[in-house]
Amino acid sequence: MNHPAGAGAPAGPLIAIGASTGGTEALKEVIARLPAQAPGIVIVQHMPAAFTPSFARRLDGLGAIRVVEAHGGEPIRPGHAYLAPGHSHLVVKRSGAVWQTGLMRSEPVNRHRPSVDVLFHSVAREAGSRAIGVILTGMGKDGALGMLAMRRAGAWNIGQDRGSCVVHGMPREAALLDALDEEAPLDEIAARIQARLRRG
Repeated sequence: MNHPAGAGAPAGPLIAIGASTGGTEALKEVIARLPAQAPGIVIVQHMPAAFTPSFARRLDGLGAIRVVEAHGGEPIRPGHAYLAPGHSHLVVKRSGAVWQTGLMRSEPVNRHRPSVDVLFHSVAREAGSRAIGVILTGMGKDGALGMLAMRRAGAWNIGQDRGSCVVHGMPREAALLDALDEEAPLDEIAARIQARLRRG
């Protein structure tokens, strides 16, 4: 398993999700189908800062996963999801055997802050083969290079298929880079994630 040398016991699995156009509905579908024992989840949805707190609350009411807007420095706990606030990039850091959220107000990447690429690159560096990457419907290419970095670091990645996307841009760009291990319809993605976790 990939984890920083000398960092102690490896932290648990981690799920990183990126989405843009059409992603609010797609995320609801995925989050509602994941069980309470799912690994910690970090999410970037392109959305203005005024709307991310209420969106996190909407996701929180859907099922077993508890969803909050990330504030930075929180431990990433199983059964919990942390949504990037609309004003900052979300990154994953490691503290011993625990993942933590981090926020950065640095320049936009791919014209976005939060950027999926920023999140995915941090997950590639910190979590390596312990991560699962998910890229959902969205316009443009944000997340494709970060997802490629994740795959090269040993992560397993899945993308939403063309037929179920509102806009297939982001998953398509990831597929063109050979950054995906699987593509699936939206209503199958949560089950595919759970199957992968069972396989270890």
